[in-house]
Amino acid sequence: MHDAVRVLRAPATIRERCGAITAAVSDGRSAHFTLDRTRLPALAQRVTRLTRERFPELAIPLHSRWRHFEAGGVDRKAELDAKLHHCTATALARARIDLTVVSVLLDAGAGPTWRYLENESGQRFSRSEGLAVASFRAFIAGRFSSDPGDPCRVDATALLQLDASALAGVFQVTPSNPLVGLDGRAALLRRLGLALRAQPQFFTSAGQPGHLFDVLTHHPHAPRLRHHRPAASTQRHQHVSATRILEALLDAFSGIWPVGHMLHEVPVGDVWPHPQAGGSGDSAGLVPFHKLSQWLTY
Repeated sequence: MHDAVRVLRAPATIRERCGAITAAVSDGRSAHFTLDRTRLPALAQRVTRLTRERFPELAIPLHSRWRHFEAGGVDRKAELDAKLHHCTATALARARIDLTVVSVLLDAGAGPTWRYLENESGQRFSRSEGLAVASFRAFIAGRFSSDPGDPCRVDATALLQLDASALAGVFQVTPSNPLVGLDGRAALLRRLGLALRAQPQFFTSAGQPGHLFDVLTHHPHAPRLRHHRPAASTQRHQHVSATRILEALLDAFSGIWPVGHMLHEVPVGDVWPHPQAGGSGDSAGLVPFHKLSQWLTY
């Protein structure tokens, strides 16, 4: 892979290039923004006050897609684990990654009026929590699997068959319950299906995103990415850095994003030009964000 592409996929570059733009704004070199650092102490105090009001013991729960799956006080992870109780630890990890990938990719702004009624709990949810619960229920029901005997999975064949009408059913969309961006969500999942199908050496002939587990851990029954070093491990646990997870996601899925930015005929995804970005070589002047990929990494 070209060095410039690798630079744009490095988390350190995100911080470096965004820091260069911040410095330019701070120095008064922006035509659009000013930065008043004298206001930061008051802002920090406001955040501190609100945090202590909400969490007086400072036991702040982690925020992630898996927290959304707990919406309404329902332990949906336990439900999934019970449904997959017969699976090996590796198969369970793949299923969880399948669910996470498809659910995060479906998590865009839902609009102010859309609601999802979860029949199992009788509760209604909106926004990200509603999208999470709806995608969880669709996953459990096998809507992202082409194998009726293995419903709790995501595969390329099922994704390529998804259209806006199918997603409308998943999200209970009606004229009185509209969901913003339905066509775009369906198109994104179909592009994911194409990416999975194009990389059978990593995602098998079925095209399952859950095989990221094998890529990241070098599971003995899966192919390896040549440029990755084996992860450090103990007898019971294998540790994988966030940097490596993001790198694997960008290597596998940079081509699914609709912006279509290319460098040396390689899709680079969520990368944008800015005159104050700095850098050198072919990546100079480009700012990587990889926003949704970072959210998926987390």
